[in-house]
Amino acid sequence: MAKILITGGAGFVGSHTTKDFVDHGYEVAVLDAFHIYVLPIQEWFLENMNYRFQYLLKDARIERGSTLNKDDLRRIIVDFRPNRIVHFAALPLANVAVRKSEEAFQGILQGTVNLLEILRDLDFVERFVYISSSMVYGDFEKVPVPESARKSPKDIYGGMKLAGEILTKVYAQRYGIPYTIVRPSAVYGPTDNNRRVIQLFLERAFRKQPLQIRRGNDSRLDFTYVKDLAMGIRLATLSPQAENQEFNITYGESRTLDDVVQILRHYFPDLQVQEVQDPETFRPRRGALDISKAKRLLGYSPQWPLERGLPEYIDFMQRYNVSITRSDNLS
Repeated sequence: MAKILITGGAGFVGSHTTKDFVDHGYEVAVLDAFHIYVLPIQEWFLENMNYRFQYLLKDARIERGSTLNKDDLRRIIVDFRPNRIVHFAALPLANVAVRKSEEAFQGILQGTVNLLEILRDLDFVERFVYISSSMVYGDFEKVPVPESARKSPKDIYGGMKLAGEILTKVYAQRYGIPYTIVRPSAVYGPTDNNRRVIQLFLERAFRKQPLQIRRGNDSRLDFTYVKDLAMGIRLATLSPQAENQEFNITYGESRTLDDVVQILRHYFPDLQVQEVQDPETFRPRRGALDISKAKRLLGYSPQWPLERGLPEYIDFMQRYNVSITRSDNLS
C-alpha cells in the first residue's frame, strides 16, 4: 500500500484529501506550515479547525513545516519515504495573490522548486502530483474547456500556477520525475476558511443578511464539492494512466451565482439579494471544464452537484459552525 505525503494537508482541500486517502487504507503524512489568510480569532474559524483535526486529520501523521525550508523538507521526506507526494502547499487565493504577490511567488513557485530539487536526488518517490488551478486557462475560449486548451492566465495567481506546471514538467523531463497535474475549479464545502463565495453566501444566509451578488446571471463557474475533488485527486495520484498527464478535476457543469441563490431559497425562504458592482476585472470568463479525460483514464465520476452539495454544507454548518447558526447569534 502506497505511503502518501500531502503538503498543505491541513488546509481546506488538503484535509479532505487526507481523509479520503486514509479511508481507503493509505498511510498519510501531512506537512503544513499553518499559514492563515483570515483573522484566526473568530469562533467559526476555530470550529472549522477543530473539526479538521478531530475528524479529517485524526488518523494522519502531522508534521509542522514549510516547503520554503528545504533542509527540514528533505528530512521529513527521507524519514517518511512516501511513494507519492501531493503538493497543495501554496497561497490559495487569487485575490490575495494580487495584494501579496511576493508571498504568492514564494508559496507557489519557490516551494514547488524546493520539492522538485529534493526529488531529483531521490529514487523512492514514484509520483509528484501538482495541484494547479483552472485559472491557468484565463478566459475560456470554449466551454467545456479541455486540458489541451491555450493557457493565457489573466492574473498573478493563474500566472504563477501555470509557471509551477511548467517547472514541474521541465524537472520531470530532465530528471525523470513522474508527475500528474490537477486543475480544480470553484471548490466549496465544509471547513472552508478562506472566504470563498459559497462560504460567504451561507454565512450571510444564516445571519439573515442579504447576499451580495456580482454579475449573478453572467458569471459562470464550475462549482466543485470538496469530496468530489478529494476523490479525483486520489485517483489521479494512484492511477498508472495518470502518469505524466494533466486533468481537470471538477464537477463538469457550468452554473451561475443565481443558480446558487435559487437552491439556497429552498432552505432560506426569506433570502434577500443585493446586486453590487464587480471591481475584480482580473477575473477571467469561465464556465464548465471538460472532465471526459478524467472519466476515461481515471474512472472519475463526480457525485455532488450543487443540489446535493449545498444541503450537506448547510447541514455541516448547522452542526459544527454554531457560532454562525445558533439562534441567539442571528440578526
